[in-house]
Amino acid sequence: MNRREFLQAGTASAGLALSSAGYHAAWGSTAQETRRVGLIGTGWYGKCDLFRLIQVAPVEVVSLCDVDRKMLAEAAAMVASRQASKKTPRTYADYRELLKEKDLDLVLIATPDHWHALPMIAAVAAGADVYVQKPISVDVTEGQAMLAAARRHRRVVQVGTQRRSTPHLIEARDRIIREGKLGKVGLVEVYCYYHMRARENPPDTNPPETLDWEMWTGPAPMRPYNALVHPRRWRSFLEYGNGIMGDMCIHMLDMVRWMLGLGWPQRISSTGGILVDKKSKANIPDTQTATFDFCDLTVVWQHRTWGDPPDPNYPWGATFYGDKGTLKASVMSYDYIPTGKGQPLHKDVKYELEEYPEDKTEKDLERHVAPAIRVHMKDFLSAVASRGRPVADIEEGYTSTTSCILANLALQLGRTLTWDHQAGKVVGDDEANRLLTRPYRQPWIHPGPGNG
Repeated sequence: MNRREFLQAGTASAGLALSSAGYHAAWGSTAQETRRVGLIGTGWYGKCDLFRLIQVAPVEVVSLCDVDRKMLAEAAAMVASRQASKKTPRTYADYRELLKEKDLDLVLIATPDHWHALPMIAAVAAGADVYVQKPISVDVTEGQAMLAAARRHRRVVQVGTQRRSTPHLIEARDRIIREGKLGKVGLVEVYCYYHMRARENPPDTNPPETLDWEMWTGPAPMRPYNALVHPRRWRSFLEYGNGIMGDMCIHMLDMVRWMLGLGWPQRISSTGGILVDKKSKANIPDTQTATFDFCDLTVVWQHRTWGDPPDPNYPWGATFYGDKGTLKASVMSYDYIPTGKGQPLHKDVKYELEEYPEDKTEKDLERHVAPAIRVHMKDFLSAVASRGRPVADIEEGYTSTTSCILANLALQLGRTLTWDHQAGKVVGDDEANRLLTRPYRQPWIHPGPGNG
């Protein structure tokens, strides 16, 4: 992998020819062919994604992988009860062993963020098309390597930024923005006010007997096991992700980019830190503001894990300010408020509980998000069949992920960063460019330039 190869990959033609390499099972040219599926990461969202795929396509789930064997066994039993064949999938503790079987068409990756890059690159190298959760990476050069690998191996890669497939948000884009009801949009505020940062400070302990903590940690820095980390709250630690910026901002920033047809921000700045909750073991900011400068449009992010939201109906969302009106958009609804006279418009999320009754009883399912995941999976399958680009193609995921990582770096460095997309680096800032690659813990090898 080198920078030239990455840049060539980023500007490759839109068509994706079916690779002659790889091992995937033979299939036809329609989105309804039965495809063999593997899931890497069988926790909360891995199962949410997989079960939505089962709902919309005649797939056969043949392989599951997780470093927690209790979680893995539970997922295998659930898959057997949900898929048409009633077969129990094979189980693996190491994603490399799963990929050696050479019989998967699709691979879903829903590991913690620090484990996205290596499995995704290995999966496309082996010939599978991939659905990978957001953010695609924990550092910028991981993302560059992932994009280059997808293009080099001519694989379809869909990123789990499913706001692009949320039915009421598609309507808001088409009915409000594209019809010009907002007029000129000069400012968008994106925000999250959920109290989602861990507040506790439990002691470190030995890991559960069913968890391979060494493998779970993988390329990340080794920390003592703590109950806050596994299985759900690892996002509170910068060793494994990019905090609320990398978890929640990427969704809304990506949504704004998609709705308005935006590319890269040219300048990014950020302020904040741990300003209120200083007692928790969590090390991510509890307060952060970031500004993404798109030249004639500014997008401003804010999160607080304390206090109340300005609008309790929109605790996580985006507000588009135009000279003809304002649009508020979230996973739950949208509201259009015209300037002066005019008819306000409102739309709530549509649940699909009668169409998909499994949603009623599935543990931990975000029922309001399930319809969007289903549409996102259908779009992924359509791109797999056509060999085209999905709505949340890996390049879009790289753009949104990198923008959020740069905001964190701007906060860390205390200065505005100017991004050169063509060069893949920060302009005139050697210190910032050194931070585009996180060190990997041995024996894992970073996939960035010069390493692969």
